[in-house]
Amino acid sequence: MSVEKRVEATAKNIEGKIQEVVGEITGNPQDKAEGQTKQAQAQATHTVENIKDELKKALD
Repeated sequence: MSVEKRVEATAKNIEGKIQEVVGEITGNPQDKAEGQTKQAQAQATHTVENIKDELKKALD
């Protein structure tokens, strides 16, 4: 498990949520979309790390 990658993904997820909310408040659809994209990227990173963890468990 790469703790560093998980921390980075969590930070990116939080950043994305903030950016999405700011986009909603200001009415800026580009900020909102970019925030949602960051959240999706963070989720993908978490999924990859989960798969790596499961493969490592299976091989041990």
